[in-house]
Amino acid sequence: MPSAAEQFASNFNFSSLTKATELRQRLLFTLGALVICRLGTYIPMPGIDPSELARQLTQQQGGLLDVFNVLAGGAVERMAIFALGIMPYISSSIIMQLMQTVIPELETLKKEGEAGRKTINQYTRYGTVVLAALQAYGIALGLEHWGNVVIDPGWFFRITTVITLTGGTILLMWLGEQVTARGIGNGISLIIFVGIVARFPTYIMQTFEAGRTGALSPLVLIVALAGIVGLILAIVFFERAQRRLLVQYPKRQVGQRMFGGESSHLPLKLNVSGVIPPIFASSILLMPLTIANFNSQSIPDWLQTIVTYLGHGQPLYLALYAFLILFFTFFYTSIVFNPEETADNLKKYGGFIPGIRPGKKTAEYIDYVLTRITVVGAIYLTVVCLIPEYLIYRYSLPFALGGTSILIVVSVTMDTVAQIQSHLIAQQYEGLIKKAKLRGSRR
Repeated sequence: MPSAAEQFASNFNFSSLTKATELRQRLLFTLGALVICRLGTYIPMPGIDPSELARQLTQQQGGLLDVFNVLAGGAVERMAIFALGIMPYISSSIIMQLMQTVIPELETLKKEGEAGRKTINQYTRYGTVVLAALQAYGIALGLEHWGNVVIDPGWFFRITTVITLTGGTILLMWLGEQVTARGIGNGISLIIFVGIVARFPTYIMQTFEAGRTGALSPLVLIVALAGIVGLILAIVFFERAQRRLLVQYPKRQVGQRMFGGESSHLPLKLNVSGVIPPIFASSILLMPLTIANFNSQSIPDWLQTIVTYLGHGQPLYLALYAFLILFFTFFYTSIVFNPEETADNLKKYGGFIPGIRPGKKTAEYIDYVLTRITVVGAIYLTVVCLIPEYLIYRYSLPFALGGTSILIVVSVTMDTVAQIQSHLIAQQYEGLIKKAKLRGSRR
């Protein structure tokens, strides 16, 4: 049964957006920031030969560069100032989450509330700068040994590349944080979202062109489009799915009045890990292929054999891809959700799950339920990512229409729309409160 907020949102008239001044300002700020993000993907780095870069990238299709190019909104194929994208920040955030589980000082900071969170965020920013600088230096060295892409190789090119790409990542990180604080939705997710969506029209036109020229049969085209629609519906269903644990709060007497006794729910999402498992799994699997493409003449025979079996659509690739998605789903869920911490918070505020003793038993029960629903979530992620992978290989469909891209787009859209609805609901409630106060003052 939908909650009162969901019922209210479903019956809400979005024409009231014209009355929500703050929401309009947030939306305009978000759109402005995203426009800047897109403009940065068209500003090339200095010292690069565009024609030679395009020729070399044609030989690298299907590798790790394709993954980064999709996530960076096409900035890699143009070697723009935003070529690194926001991935160094995401990697730094994941590293900080891992370190919080093994370093007691960071775990203490996490429990300190807002002040501790700000300190951890600052460490994450420092880590982003370090990772971006290392990756930018690696890109500079790779470009120097990659045909005649670099016009004038040397230390000057390396230093300017590190400064340019690191500065681009820092600007994206700052824009993402500003969107989160002053705009609508999660800024980092929206930056990835707009990069993927910006390339959708090109890939869709390529697909229809392939159908028009006969390279893709009309039946396959119709089945592919129907499959994408079905995939979107499945993602919406599973991303909204959650297991609600009943939480009861005891009654307490203060003077002559009784307080408490309410019941609430502890929602456990079916997919706690989000889109991190598919991204990590594809990055690891495509690494050998990318290395082989960079050094096609000097790699040993055993690596060439591995690369052959790890090609898109090959049985070994699909099996390892499924295994890595399952592994990272459980691994990342164990990092971002701590049953013991949740049980301690419930105990601290007097809440308990009916029939379960507070403390350790509650933590064990939450972990038991979370493990069971994570199994379903992991299978869902695996199916969503494997089916498009096979179709891409079998019918040469565009890479950007893969399951990971659609998963990111649908998830971010749902989250952003939910936040817009929350602002609209709050705005209408404020209007009702003001009317009630005016009526009360008149009486």
